[in-house]
Amino acid sequence: MATKKKSSSKKSSSKKRSSKKKSSSRRSSSSRSKSRGSSKKKSSSRRKYGPKAQQEVRTEMHHLKKGEHKNRKQAIAIGLSKARREGAKVPPRKEAA
Repeated sequence: MATKKKSSSKKSSSKKRSSKKKSSSRRSSSSRSKSRGSSKKKSSSRRKYGPKAQQEVRTEMHHLKKGEHKNRKQAIAIGLSKARREGAKVPPRKEAA
């Protein structure tokens, strides 16, 4: 029984070592991203969808709960399509590959 206890303690110590390595690599990557992140943060802070587009999607989600649409994706697609027709701020459709 004494040998089993020793082998289990070795495993736990190796896990502790690997977790320390992961945390140190996270620290170095986070310090890098802070210096570069300032320029990226400005462009991502603006909203992609206008309030009218959000309202259209919200309305279609309500219709989904009533059972008018088959699934969530369909409700979102219909809401964005209606918003585009009305001229709301919505990004262009993604092109099929």
